[in-house]
Amino acid sequence: MEEVKVKRRTEEEKTAIVNRLKRITGQMNGIVRMVEEDRYCDDVLIQLSAVDKAIKALANMLLDAHMHTCLVEHIKAGRLEAVDEIVDLFKRFQ
Repeated sequence: MEEVKVKRRTEEEKTAIVNRLKRITGQMNGIVRMVEEDRYCDDVLIQLSAVDKAIKALANMLLDAHMHTCLVEHIKAGRLEAVDEIVDLFKRFQ
């Protein structure tokens, strides 16, 4: 069985992430309603673009935190394979 990695976050960090995810979920629900209501393509696409930007902003926030905490901790502990993990993450972002 594969090891499950854990990242301990403060309640403040969790709240910020969850709030952003809930906002994104609300935006997606709005887009579903727009499609159900036969809204004009441009309007739907604009909202999809907004969701895309919101997801990218959240991903960048998490990546920044990851590099400043987890990555630093792994390197200090001599676990240099963490650098390969970061490289793989960047490949996924492209």
